Amino acid sequence: MYKVMLVDDDYPVIELLSEVVDWEKLGLVLCGKHENGLAAWEHMQEEMPDILVTDIGMPKMDGLALVTKVKQLNPKVRIVILSCHSEFQYAQQAMRLDVQDYLLKDQLDPEDLVGLLQKFKDGFDGESQRLNEQNQMQRMVSETQELRKEKLFREFVQQPLISPEQWQRDFASYGLFQSGELCLPVAGFIESYNVIKNRFDSDQTLHFAISNVMEELLTNLPLRVVHIGYSSRQSLLLFAFKPGLKQNVFDQVQTSLQTIQRTLGQVLKVKMAFLIGTSCDSPQLLKMALCNLLKADEQRFYLSQAEITKWQKDLEQASGLLAKYDQAGAEIREALMAKDGEKINSLAGKWEAHIRGERYSSEEVRDWVLKLLIDMRLKLHAMLFASPALTAEKLHKEIVNFDSLWGLFQWFNTQLLSYIAAREDALPVSKRREVSEAYKYVSMNLGKRITLEEVAAHLHMNPSYFSRFFKKETGLTFIEYVTDQKIDRAKELLDQTNYYVSEICEMLGYDNQSYFIKTFKAQTGLTPTEYRG
Repeated sequence: MYKVMLVDDDYPVIELLSEVVDWEKLGLVLCGKHENGLAAWEHMQEEMPDILVTDIGMPKMDGLALVTKVKQLNPKVRIVILSCHSEFQYAQQAMRLDVQDYLLKDQLDPEDLVGLLQKFKDGFDGESQRLNEQNQMQRMVSETQELRKEKLFREFVQQPLISPEQWQRDFASYGLFQSGELCLPVAGFIESYNVIKNRFDSDQTLHFAISNVMEELLTNLPLRVVHIGYSSRQSLLLFAFKPGLKQNVFDQVQTSLQTIQRTLGQVLKVKMAFLIGTSCDSPQLLKMALCNLLKADEQRFYLSQAEITKWQKDLEQASGLLAKYDQAGAEIREALMAKDGEKINSLAGKWEAHIRGERYSSEEVRDWVLKLLIDMRLKLHAMLFASPALTAEKLHKEIVNFDSLWGLFQWFNTQLLSYIAAREDALPVSKRREVSEAYKYVSMNLGKRITLEEVAAHLHMNPSYFSRFFKKETGLTFIEYVTDQKIDRAKELLDQTNYYVSEICEMLGYDNQSYFIKTFKAQTGLTPTEYRG
Protein backbone atom coordinates (compact mmCIF):
# COMPACT_ATOMS: atom_id res chain seq x y z
CA MET A 1 0.00 0.00 0.00
CA TYR A 2 1.05 3.58 -0.61
CA LYS A 3 1.66 5.73 2.49
CA VAL A 4 0.02 9.09 3.31
CA MET A 5 1.08 11.64 5.93
CA LEU A 6 -1.15 14.46 7.27
CA VAL A 7 0.46 17.63 8.72
CA ASP A 8 -1.64 20.52 10.15
CA ASP A 9 -1.51 22.52 13.38
CA ASP A 10 -5.33 22.55 13.34
CA TYR A 11 -5.79 19.19 15.09
CA PRO A 12 -9.57 18.87 14.41
CA VAL A 13 -8.82 19.07 10.67
CA ILE A 14 -6.34 16.17 10.96
CA GLU A 15 -8.85 14.08 12.94
CA LEU A 16 -11.66 14.85 10.47
CA LEU A 17 -9.62 13.80 7.44
CA SER A 18 -8.18 10.72 9.11
CA GLU A 19 -11.70 9.51 10.01
CA VAL A 20 -13.77 10.41 6.92
CA VAL A 21 -11.29 8.98 4.36
CA ASP A 22 -11.58 5.22 3.87
CA TRP A 23 -7.82 4.65 3.51
CA GLU A 24 -7.98 0.88 3.10
CA LYS A 25 -10.61 1.12 0.36
CA LEU A 26 -8.35 3.50 -1.55
CA GLY A 27 -5.41 1.11 -1.19
CA LEU A 28 -3.61 3.63 1.05
CA VAL A 29 -2.33 3.60 4.62
CA LEU A 30 -2.09 6.60 6.95
CA CYS A 31 1.50 6.44 8.20
CA GLY A 32 1.55 9.62 10.32
CA LYS A 33 -0.36 12.62 11.71
CA HIS A 34 1.66 15.65 12.88
CA GLU A 35 0.87 19.14 14.19
CA ASN A 36 4.00 20.86 12.84
CA GLY A 37 6.44 20.51 9.96
CA LEU A 38 9.45 19.70 12.14
CA ALA A 39 7.78 16.66 13.73
CA ALA A 40 6.73 15.46 10.28
CA TRP A 41 10.25 15.94 8.90
CA GLU A 42 11.78 13.94 11.77
CA HIS A 43 9.31 11.11 11.10
CA MET A 44 10.26 11.16 7.42
CA GLN A 45 13.86 10.33 8.26
CA GLU A 46 12.57 6.87 9.24
CA GLU A 47 9.55 6.51 6.94
CA MET A 48 9.02 8.58 3.80
CA PRO A 49 5.39 8.89 2.65
CA ASP A 50 4.28 8.62 -0.96
CA ILE A 51 1.69 11.38 -0.50
CA LEU A 52 2.00 14.42 1.79
CA VAL A 53 -1.04 16.56 2.76
CA THR A 54 0.21 19.63 4.63
CA ASP A 55 -0.87 23.02 5.92
CA ILE A 56 1.31 26.08 5.18
CA GLY A 57 1.26 28.17 8.35
CA MET A 58 2.59 26.00 11.19
CA PRO A 59 5.01 26.47 14.12
CA LYS A 60 8.64 25.23 14.12
CA MET A 61 8.64 24.56 10.34
CA ASP A 62 6.01 25.82 7.91
CA GLY A 63 4.52 23.74 5.09
CA LEU A 64 6.47 25.31 2.25
CA ALA A 65 9.79 24.72 4.05
CA LEU A 66 8.72 21.12 4.68
CA VAL A 67 7.78 20.63 1.02
CA THR A 68 11.15 22.04 -0.07
CA LYS A 69 13.02 19.51 2.10
CA VAL A 70 10.82 16.63 1.01
CA LYS A 71 11.31 17.36 -2.68
CA GLN A 72 15.07 17.52 -2.21
CA LEU A 73 15.04 14.12 -0.50
CA ASN A 74 12.48 12.43 -2.75
CA PRO A 75 11.15 14.35 -5.79
CA LYS A 76 8.55 11.64 -6.48
CA VAL A 77 6.42 12.42 -3.37
CA ARG A 78 2.95 13.77 -4.32
CA ILE A 79 2.08 16.98 -2.42
CA VAL A 80 -1.28 18.55 -1.52
CA ILE A 81 -1.23 21.97 0.16
CA LEU A 82 -4.13 22.43 2.60
CA SER A 83 -4.40 26.00 3.92
CA CYS A 84 -6.58 28.93 4.96
CA HIS A 85 -4.47 31.24 2.78
CA SER A 86 -6.02 32.11 -0.55
CA GLU A 87 -3.45 34.71 -1.52
CA PHE A 88 -1.97 34.21 -4.95
CA GLN A 89 1.66 34.29 -3.80
CA TYR A 90 1.24 31.14 -1.67
CA ALA A 91 -0.32 29.19 -4.50
CA GLN A 92 2.33 30.51 -6.88
CA GLN A 93 5.15 29.45 -4.55
CA ALA A 94 3.55 26.05 -4.02
CA MET A 95 3.35 25.43 -7.75
CA ARG A 96 7.03 26.27 -8.14
CA LEU A 97 7.72 23.51 -5.65
CA ASP A 98 5.91 21.05 -7.92
CA VAL A 99 2.93 20.73 -5.61
CA GLN A 100 0.17 18.71 -7.25
CA ASP A 101 -2.81 20.62 -5.78
CA TYR A 102 -3.76 23.47 -3.46
CA LEU A 103 -6.98 23.15 -1.40
CA LEU A 104 -8.56 25.79 0.84
CA LYS A 105 -9.83 24.71 4.24
CA ASP A 106 -12.87 27.02 4.24
CA GLN A 107 -14.03 25.53 0.94
CA LEU A 108 -12.84 21.98 1.50
CA ASP A 109 -15.09 19.04 0.73
CA PRO A 110 -13.42 15.81 1.97
CA GLU A 111 -14.56 14.16 -1.25
CA ASP A 112 -12.25 16.55 -3.14
CA LEU A 113 -9.30 15.16 -1.17
CA VAL A 114 -10.54 11.59 -1.76
CA GLY A 115 -10.63 12.28 -5.48
CA LEU A 116 -7.08 13.61 -5.43
CA LEU A 117 -5.84 10.63 -3.43
CA GLN A 118 -7.49 8.22 -5.87
CA LYS A 119 -5.84 10.04 -8.79
CA PHE A 120 -2.44 9.80 -7.09
CA LYS A 121 -3.01 6.09 -6.36
CA ASP A 122 -3.92 5.41 -10.00
CA GLY A 123 -0.83 7.32 -11.11
CA PHE A 124 1.42 5.29 -8.81
CA ASP A 125 -0.10 2.04 -10.08
CA GLY A 126 0.47 3.10 -13.69
CA GLU A 127 4.07 4.09 -13.00
CA SER A 128 4.68 0.84 -11.13
CA GLN A 129 3.25 -1.20 -14.01
CA ARG A 130 5.33 0.68 -16.58
CA LEU A 131 8.44 0.28 -14.42
CA ASN A 132 7.77 -3.44 -14.00
CA GLU A 133 7.29 -3.83 -17.73
CA GLN A 134 10.50 -1.93 -18.42
CA ASN A 135 12.44 -3.99 -15.87
CA GLN A 136 10.99 -7.20 -17.26
CA MET A 137 11.95 -6.16 -20.78
CA GLN A 138 15.47 -5.25 -19.64
CA ARG A 139 15.81 -8.60 -17.85
CA MET A 140 14.61 -10.44 -20.94
CA VAL A 141 17.09 -8.57 -23.15
CA SER A 142 19.91 -9.16 -20.66
CA GLU A 143 19.06 -12.85 -20.29
CA THR A 144 18.79 -13.26 -24.05
CA GLN A 145 22.21 -11.70 -24.55
CA GLU A 146 23.64 -13.89 -21.80
CA LEU A 147 22.11 -17.04 -23.28
CA ARG A 148 23.45 -16.12 -26.72
CA LYS A 149 26.94 -15.66 -25.29
CA GLU A 150 26.76 -18.97 -23.41
CA LYS A 151 25.55 -20.80 -26.52
CA LEU A 152 28.39 -19.31 -28.57
CA PHE A 153 31.09 -20.45 -26.13
CA ARG A 154 29.58 -23.91 -25.66
CA GLU A 155 29.65 -24.38 -29.44
CA PHE A 156 33.24 -23.13 -29.44
CA VAL A 157 34.28 -25.71 -26.85
CA GLN A 158 32.19 -28.66 -28.02
CA GLN A 159 32.30 -28.41 -31.83
CA PRO A 160 35.23 -28.72 -34.27
CA LEU A 161 37.11 -25.47 -34.91
CA ILE A 162 36.39 -25.02 -38.61
CA SER A 163 36.88 -21.27 -39.04
CA PRO A 164 39.37 -19.66 -36.62
CA GLU A 165 38.96 -16.35 -38.46
CA GLN A 166 35.21 -16.27 -37.73
CA TRP A 167 35.83 -17.10 -34.10
CA GLN A 168 38.42 -14.33 -33.97
CA ARG A 169 35.71 -11.89 -35.13
CA ASP A 170 33.18 -13.29 -32.64
CA PHE A 171 35.63 -12.93 -29.78
CA ALA A 172 36.46 -9.37 -30.82
CA SER A 173 32.84 -8.41 -30.10
CA TYR A 174 33.50 -9.40 -26.47
CA GLY A 175 36.82 -7.55 -26.30
CA LEU A 176 39.02 -10.64 -26.60
CA PHE A 177 42.18 -11.12 -28.67
CA GLN A 178 42.57 -7.42 -29.38
CA SER A 179 45.84 -6.25 -30.88
CA GLY A 180 48.81 -7.43 -28.81
CA GLU A 181 46.63 -9.07 -26.13
CA LEU A 182 46.51 -12.62 -24.79
CA CYS A 183 43.69 -14.47 -23.04
CA LEU A 184 43.97 -16.36 -19.75
CA PRO A 185 41.02 -18.74 -19.09
CA VAL A 186 39.81 -19.71 -15.62
CA ALA A 187 37.20 -22.31 -14.61
CA GLY A 188 35.07 -21.67 -11.50
CA PHE A 189 33.24 -24.40 -9.58
CA ILE A 190 30.37 -23.77 -7.16
CA GLU A 191 31.10 -25.31 -3.78
CA SER A 192 28.42 -27.33 -1.92
CA TYR A 193 26.21 -27.20 -4.99
CA ASN A 194 23.77 -29.77 -3.57
CA VAL A 195 23.07 -27.45 -0.64
CA ILE A 196 23.27 -24.12 -2.49
CA LYS A 197 20.75 -25.04 -5.21
CA ASN A 198 18.06 -25.66 -2.56
CA ARG A 199 18.19 -21.98 -1.61
CA PHE A 200 17.13 -20.92 -5.09
CA ASP A 201 13.90 -21.61 -6.97
CA SER A 202 15.71 -23.45 -9.75
CA ASP A 203 19.09 -24.06 -11.36
CA GLN A 204 18.25 -21.28 -13.79
CA THR A 205 17.63 -18.80 -10.96
CA LEU A 206 20.99 -19.63 -9.40
CA HIS A 207 22.64 -19.47 -12.83
CA PHE A 208 21.37 -15.96 -13.61
CA ALA A 209 21.97 -14.73 -10.05
CA ILE A 210 25.66 -15.59 -10.39
CA SER A 211 25.80 -14.11 -13.91
CA ASN A 212 24.24 -10.83 -12.72
CA VAL A 213 26.67 -10.48 -9.81
CA MET A 214 29.60 -11.33 -12.08
CA GLU A 215 28.65 -8.82 -14.79
CA GLU A 216 28.35 -6.01 -12.24
CA LEU A 217 31.54 -6.96 -10.44
CA LEU A 218 33.86 -7.58 -13.38
CA THR A 219 33.75 -3.98 -14.64
CA ASN A 220 35.69 -2.91 -11.53
CA LEU A 221 38.54 -5.41 -11.83
CA PRO A 222 42.00 -4.32 -13.07
CA LEU A 223 41.89 -6.65 -16.11
CA ARG A 224 39.14 -6.87 -18.70
CA VAL A 225 37.13 -10.07 -18.09
CA VAL A 226 34.37 -11.97 -19.89
CA HIS A 227 32.17 -14.27 -17.80
CA ILE A 228 30.35 -17.30 -19.24
CA GLY A 229 27.91 -19.36 -17.18
CA TYR A 230 28.96 -22.62 -18.79
CA SER A 231 26.70 -24.91 -16.71
CA SER A 232 24.58 -24.84 -13.57
CA ARG A 233 27.66 -25.37 -11.40
CA GLN A 234 30.54 -24.16 -13.62
CA SER A 235 31.61 -20.70 -14.78
CA LEU A 236 34.30 -19.65 -17.21
CA LEU A 237 36.25 -16.40 -16.89
CA LEU A 238 38.39 -15.10 -19.75
CA PHE A 239 40.96 -12.49 -18.69
CA ALA A 240 42.39 -10.25 -21.42
CA PHE A 241 45.89 -8.85 -20.83
CA LYS A 242 48.99 -7.56 -22.59
CA PRO A 243 52.16 -9.59 -21.99
CA GLY A 244 55.15 -7.86 -20.48
CA LEU A 245 53.27 -6.07 -17.73
CA LYS A 246 55.39 -5.24 -14.71
CA GLN A 247 53.03 -7.16 -12.44
CA ASN A 248 52.73 -10.91 -12.96
CA VAL A 249 49.40 -11.61 -14.68
CA PHE A 250 48.80 -14.66 -12.52
CA ASP A 251 49.06 -12.48 -9.41
CA GLN A 252 46.55 -10.03 -10.87
CA VAL A 253 44.17 -12.84 -11.81
CA GLN A 254 44.46 -14.45 -8.39
CA THR A 255 43.69 -11.12 -6.68
CA SER A 256 40.68 -10.67 -8.97
CA LEU A 257 39.43 -14.18 -8.19
CA GLN A 258 39.70 -13.50 -4.46
CA THR A 259 37.59 -10.37 -4.97
CA ILE A 260 35.02 -12.46 -6.85
CA GLN A 261 34.96 -15.02 -4.04
CA ARG A 262 34.35 -12.34 -1.40
CA THR A 263 31.56 -10.71 -3.40
CA LEU A 264 29.76 -13.95 -4.21
CA GLY A 265 30.00 -14.90 -0.55
CA GLN A 266 28.60 -11.59 0.65
CA VAL A 267 25.84 -11.19 -1.94
CA LEU A 268 24.70 -14.76 -2.65
CA LYS A 269 26.32 -16.80 0.16
CA VAL A 270 27.98 -18.83 -2.60
CA LYS A 271 31.57 -20.12 -2.53
CA MET A 272 33.66 -20.93 -5.60
CA ALA A 273 36.93 -22.73 -6.26
CA PHE A 274 39.01 -21.80 -9.32
CA LEU A 275 41.43 -23.49 -11.72
CA ILE A 276 43.62 -21.09 -13.70
CA GLY A 277 44.45 -22.28 -17.22
CA THR A 278 47.29 -21.39 -19.62
CA SER A 279 47.73 -18.15 -21.58
CA CYS A 280 46.47 -18.21 -25.18
CA ASP A 281 47.20 -16.04 -28.21
CA SER A 282 44.66 -17.62 -30.60
CA PRO A 283 41.23 -19.27 -30.67
CA GLN A 284 42.89 -22.65 -31.33
CA LEU A 285 44.93 -22.48 -28.10
CA LEU A 286 41.97 -21.10 -26.14
CA LYS A 287 39.79 -24.03 -27.20
CA MET A 288 42.46 -26.46 -26.03
CA ALA A 289 42.92 -24.65 -22.72
CA LEU A 290 39.17 -24.56 -22.02
CA CYS A 291 38.79 -28.26 -22.80
CA ASN A 292 41.62 -29.02 -20.39
CA LEU A 293 39.95 -27.03 -17.61
CA LEU A 294 36.51 -28.53 -18.16
CA LYS A 295 37.90 -32.08 -18.20
CA ALA A 296 39.99 -31.61 -15.06
CA ASP A 297 37.53 -33.56 -12.91
CA GLU A 298 40.23 -35.29 -10.88
CA GLN A 299 42.12 -32.11 -10.06
CA ARG A 300 38.82 -30.42 -9.21
CA PHE A 301 37.95 -33.33 -6.88
CA TYR A 302 41.07 -32.71 -4.79
CA LEU A 303 40.79 -28.92 -4.53
CA SER A 304 40.41 -27.65 -0.98
CA GLN A 305 37.38 -25.53 -0.19
CA ALA A 306 37.45 -22.29 -2.24
CA GLU A 307 41.01 -23.06 -3.39
CA ILE A 308 42.56 -21.07 -6.25
CA THR A 309 45.30 -22.89 -8.14
CA LYS A 310 46.77 -23.52 -11.59
CA TRP A 311 45.65 -26.32 -13.86
CA GLN A 312 48.07 -29.26 -13.93
CA LYS A 313 48.53 -31.75 -16.73
CA ASP A 314 48.31 -35.54 -16.35
CA LEU A 315 48.10 -35.85 -12.57
CA GLU A 316 48.93 -39.34 -11.35
CA GLN A 317 46.23 -41.39 -9.63
CA ALA A 318 46.65 -44.17 -7.10
CA SER A 319 44.52 -47.28 -6.86
CA GLY A 320 43.79 -49.82 -4.17
CA LEU A 321 41.49 -47.87 -1.83
CA LEU A 322 39.12 -50.82 -1.61
CA ALA A 323 41.94 -52.78 0.00
CA LYS A 324 41.55 -50.39 2.96
CA TYR A 325 37.82 -51.08 3.21
CA ASP A 326 37.86 -53.71 5.96
CA GLN A 327 40.06 -51.56 8.20
CA ALA A 328 37.90 -48.47 7.74
CA GLY A 329 34.69 -50.47 8.15
CA ALA A 330 35.85 -52.03 11.43
CA GLU A 331 36.97 -48.66 12.86
CA ILE A 332 33.76 -46.86 11.90
CA ARG A 333 31.50 -49.72 13.06
CA GLU A 334 33.23 -49.73 16.47
CA ALA A 335 32.71 -45.97 16.85
CA LEU A 336 29.06 -46.28 15.85
CA MET A 337 28.46 -49.11 18.29
CA ALA A 338 30.02 -46.96 21.02
CA LYS A 339 27.90 -43.98 19.91
CA ASP A 340 31.12 -41.95 19.89
CA GLY A 341 30.53 -38.84 17.77
CA GLU A 342 34.01 -37.45 18.42
CA LYS A 343 35.57 -40.68 17.20
CA ILE A 344 33.46 -40.53 14.04
CA ASN A 345 34.70 -36.98 13.37
CA SER A 346 38.26 -38.12 13.91
CA LEU A 347 37.93 -41.15 11.63
CA ALA A 348 36.30 -39.15 8.85
CA GLY A 349 39.16 -36.66 9.03
CA LYS A 350 41.75 -39.42 9.09
CA TRP A 351 40.41 -41.19 5.99
CA GLU A 352 39.88 -37.94 4.08
CA ALA A 353 43.54 -37.03 4.74
CA HIS A 354 44.69 -40.50 3.65
CA ILE A 355 42.70 -40.32 0.41
CA ARG A 356 43.91 -36.79 -0.32
CA GLY A 357 47.50 -37.86 0.23
CA GLU A 358 47.26 -40.89 -2.06
CA ARG A 359 44.98 -39.23 -4.68
CA TYR A 360 42.84 -42.24 -5.58
CA SER A 361 40.49 -41.81 -8.53
CA SER A 362 37.33 -39.93 -7.64
CA GLU A 363 35.18 -42.80 -8.92
CA GLU A 364 36.93 -45.25 -6.61
CA VAL A 365 36.49 -42.87 -3.66
CA ARG A 366 32.76 -42.52 -4.31
CA ASP A 367 32.33 -46.29 -4.58
CA TRP A 368 34.25 -46.76 -1.31
CA VAL A 369 32.08 -44.23 0.56
CA LEU A 370 28.87 -45.70 -0.88
CA LYS A 371 29.82 -49.25 0.14
CA LEU A 372 30.69 -48.12 3.69
CA LEU A 373 27.41 -46.30 4.20
CA ILE A 374 25.27 -49.12 2.86
CA ASP A 375 27.06 -51.74 4.96
CA MET A 376 26.80 -49.62 8.11
CA ARG A 377 23.07 -49.18 7.62
CA LEU A 378 22.49 -52.87 7.04
CA LYS A 379 24.61 -54.08 9.95
CA LEU A 380 23.44 -51.53 12.50
CA HIS A 381 19.82 -51.28 11.30
CA ALA A 382 20.13 -47.52 11.57
CA MET A 383 17.53 -46.77 8.92
CA LEU A 384 14.47 -48.41 10.43
CA PHE A 385 12.17 -48.09 7.46
CA ALA A 386 14.29 -47.98 4.27
CA SER A 387 14.70 -51.09 2.15
CA PRO A 388 18.30 -51.92 1.16
CA ALA A 389 17.64 -51.37 -2.56
CA LEU A 390 16.00 -47.98 -2.02
CA THR A 391 18.73 -46.94 0.39
CA ALA A 392 21.48 -47.81 -2.09
CA GLU A 393 19.72 -45.93 -4.88
CA LYS A 394 19.20 -42.83 -2.78
CA LEU A 395 22.77 -42.81 -1.51
CA HIS A 396 24.17 -43.29 -4.99
CA LYS A 397 22.19 -40.31 -6.32
CA GLU A 398 23.57 -38.17 -3.51
CA ILE A 399 27.17 -39.30 -3.88
CA VAL A 400 27.56 -38.87 -7.65
CA ASN A 401 26.69 -35.17 -7.29
CA PHE A 402 29.73 -34.41 -5.14
CA ASP A 403 32.58 -33.08 -7.27
CA SER A 404 34.99 -32.39 -4.40
CA LEU A 405 36.55 -34.65 -1.78
CA TRP A 406 36.02 -32.22 1.09
CA GLY A 407 32.32 -31.83 0.22
CA LEU A 408 31.85 -35.60 -0.05
CA PHE A 409 33.47 -36.22 3.33
CA GLN A 410 31.56 -33.42 5.01
CA TRP A 411 28.38 -35.17 3.92
CA PHE A 412 29.81 -38.63 4.77
CA ASN A 413 30.58 -37.48 8.31
CA THR A 414 27.05 -36.12 8.71
CA GLN A 415 25.56 -39.40 7.52
CA LEU A 416 27.57 -41.39 10.05
CA LEU A 417 26.53 -39.06 12.87
CA SER A 418 22.92 -39.44 11.79
CA TYR A 419 23.30 -43.21 12.26
CA ILE A 420 24.21 -42.60 15.87
CA ALA A 421 21.18 -40.35 16.28
CA ALA A 422 18.94 -42.95 14.63
CA ARG A 423 20.14 -45.65 17.01
CA GLU A 424 19.75 -43.45 20.06
CA ASP A 425 16.38 -42.02 19.16
CA ALA A 426 14.30 -44.49 17.19
CA LEU A 427 11.39 -42.89 15.43
CA PRO A 428 8.15 -42.69 17.45
CA VAL A 429 5.86 -45.68 17.09
CA SER A 430 2.31 -45.17 15.86
CA LYS A 431 -0.46 -47.65 15.24
CA ARG A 432 -1.54 -45.61 12.23
CA ARG A 433 0.43 -46.36 9.07
CA GLU A 434 0.01 -42.81 7.76
CA VAL A 435 1.67 -41.30 10.84
CA SER A 436 4.56 -43.78 10.70
CA GLU A 437 5.07 -42.98 7.02
CA ALA A 438 5.07 -39.26 7.85
CA TYR A 439 7.67 -39.84 10.57
CA LYS A 440 9.79 -41.77 8.10
CA TYR A 441 9.48 -39.10 5.42
CA VAL A 442 10.58 -36.36 7.83
CA SER A 443 13.51 -38.44 9.06
CA MET A 444 14.79 -39.01 5.52
CA ASN A 445 14.36 -35.40 4.39
CA LEU A 446 15.62 -33.30 7.30
CA GLY A 447 18.19 -31.74 4.99
CA LYS A 448 15.60 -29.84 2.98
CA ARG A 449 12.51 -27.69 3.46
CA ILE A 450 9.55 -29.97 4.28
CA THR A 451 5.99 -28.75 3.73
CA LEU A 452 2.70 -30.21 4.86
CA GLU A 453 1.46 -30.25 1.24
CA GLU A 454 4.52 -32.19 0.12
CA VAL A 455 4.07 -34.93 2.75
CA ALA A 456 0.31 -35.09 2.19
CA ALA A 457 0.95 -35.65 -1.53
CA HIS A 458 3.50 -38.35 -0.66
CA LEU A 459 0.82 -40.10 1.41
CA HIS A 460 -1.90 -39.46 -1.21
CA MET A 461 -3.96 -37.50 1.32
CA ASN A 462 -5.75 -34.16 1.25
CA PRO A 463 -3.50 -31.58 3.04
CA SER A 464 -6.29 -30.24 5.29
CA TYR A 465 -7.39 -33.75 6.27
CA PHE A 466 -3.79 -34.87 6.87
CA SER A 467 -3.15 -31.82 9.06
CA ARG A 468 -6.16 -32.59 11.30
CA PHE A 469 -5.41 -36.32 11.28
CA PHE A 470 -1.75 -35.82 12.32
CA LYS A 471 -2.66 -33.40 15.13
CA LYS A 472 -5.33 -35.78 16.46
CA GLU A 473 -2.96 -38.77 16.45
CA THR A 474 0.18 -37.06 17.80
CA GLY A 475 -0.97 -33.99 19.73
CA LEU A 476 1.34 -31.85 17.58
CA THR A 477 0.80 -29.99 14.36
CA PHE A 478 2.87 -31.36 11.52
CA ILE A 479 4.99 -28.18 11.38
CA GLU A 480 5.67 -28.41 15.13
CA TYR A 481 6.86 -31.99 14.69
CA VAL A 482 9.16 -31.08 11.78
CA THR A 483 10.59 -28.16 13.76
CA ASP A 484 11.22 -30.41 16.77
CA GLN A 485 13.08 -32.93 14.61
CA LYS A 486 15.19 -30.29 12.89
CA ILE A 487 16.16 -28.62 16.15
CA ASP A 488 17.04 -32.01 17.68
CA ARG A 489 19.30 -32.71 14.70
CA ALA A 490 20.78 -29.21 15.00
CA LYS A 491 21.66 -29.90 18.64
CA GLU A 492 23.37 -33.15 17.63
CA LEU A 493 25.44 -31.35 15.00
CA LEU A 494 26.33 -28.58 17.43
CA ASP A 495 27.34 -31.16 20.04
CA GLN A 496 29.21 -33.54 17.77
CA THR A 497 30.71 -31.50 14.93
CA ASN A 498 32.67 -28.32 14.30
CA TYR A 499 30.35 -27.04 11.57
CA TYR A 500 29.57 -23.33 11.62
CA VAL A 501 26.02 -22.34 12.52
CA SER A 502 25.53 -21.15 8.92
CA GLU A 503 26.54 -24.58 7.61
CA ILE A 504 24.19 -26.39 10.00
CA CYS A 505 21.44 -24.00 8.93
CA GLU A 506 21.96 -25.02 5.29
CA MET A 507 22.25 -28.73 6.15
CA LEU A 508 18.79 -28.60 7.70
CA GLY A 509 17.15 -26.87 4.75
CA TYR A 510 16.76 -23.41 6.30
CA ASP A 511 17.34 -20.67 3.73
CA ASN A 512 17.34 -17.87 6.32
CA GLN A 513 19.94 -18.06 9.09
CA SER A 514 18.19 -15.45 11.25
CA TYR A 515 14.97 -17.48 11.17
CA PHE A 516 16.89 -20.66 12.08
CA ILE A 517 18.53 -18.94 15.07
CA LYS A 518 15.17 -17.51 16.19
CA THR A 519 13.50 -20.94 15.91
CA PHE A 520 16.36 -22.66 17.76
CA LYS A 521 16.16 -20.14 20.62
CA ALA A 522 12.36 -20.49 20.83
CA GLN A 523 12.80 -24.29 21.22
CA THR A 524 15.80 -24.35 23.56
CA GLY A 525 15.98 -20.94 25.21
CA LEU A 526 19.49 -20.45 23.78
CA THR A 527 20.97 -19.37 20.47
CA PRO A 528 22.98 -22.08 18.64
CA THR A 529 26.23 -20.37 19.67
CA GLU A 530 25.14 -20.18 23.32
CA TYR A 531 24.04 -23.83 23.21
CA ARG A 532 27.41 -24.95 21.89
CA GLY A 533 29.03 -22.91 24.67
